[in-house]
Amino acid sequence: MSSETAYESSSFRVAEIPHRYGPNVHLLDDPVAWTLLARASARETGQPEVGRLVKMLYEDLARRVVAAEFPRELARVPTRMVGSHPEAVIRSAAVAHRTPVVTVGIARAGTVPSQIVYELLNEIVDPALVRQDHLFMSREVNEKGEVTGARWHDAKIGREVGGKLVLFPDPMGATGSSMSSAITHYKTRLEGQPSKVIAINLIVTPEYLKRLLADHPDVLVYAVRLDRGLSSAEVLTTVPGDRWNEERGLNDHQYIVPGAGGVGEILNNSWV
Repeated sequence: MSSETAYESSSFRVAEIPHRYGPNVHLLDDPVAWTLLARASARETGQPEVGRLVKMLYEDLARRVVAAEFPRELARVPTRMVGSHPEAVIRSAAVAHRTPVVTVGIARAGTVPSQIVYELLNEIVDPALVRQDHLFMSREVNEKGEVTGARWHDAKIGREVGGKLVLFPDPMGATGSSMSSAITHYKTRLEGQPSKVIAINLIVTPEYLKRLLADHPDVLVYAVRLDRGLSSAEVLTTVPGDRWNEERGLNDHQYIVPGAGGVGEILNNSWV
């Protein structure tokens, strides 16, 4: 019995805008995602709309990450037609079912995105191999309001990460201090080494990418949008990353421009 071969392999890659940040950075080329993110970032958008938009954005972005980065296997699935047609067997490349993965929710802004990713992963791979961890962190600032690091308050995490994909779905990649601290913990304080570490962001800055890749050259970054709005008019006409040292996306208080404001605050309707 012959089998269809057109779907036995996949060369899926995420469509990206041109940039010079290196092969580990993936900035989406997607007008639909940009439209939804612009609405989520708008001054007049609040709950419940912003929650719906973040859910749509993270479901779509996470699917792309899974398709591009997760291991694959050849699936053979008999359909409902197999009773009358023995050849009615789907044969195609698929995400490897026995893929161990951890999604990490960094409170507050990352709590909802991590839950969205967790629920999606349970539909794609073996749910018994999917774990969700929770970190409670906040920015440390100096007397000028500048971010100097990240402070850990508490954590509810599993101990073992050997051979697992570890995902960090955190909407705003601003300074990179919190993300870098979290990744360092997973690589140095737990049992085993992750097979991949992937940051899944909605918005990132040039400063975030520089900090994260300097601290963790192996980390993969997927983002819907790069914000470098405080760069000079000349720099804004260049390919992102071409004049990386002159790009600026953070104001003096380390908030992203144009950014989206306080995403953790608006997602939780809590301005503390």
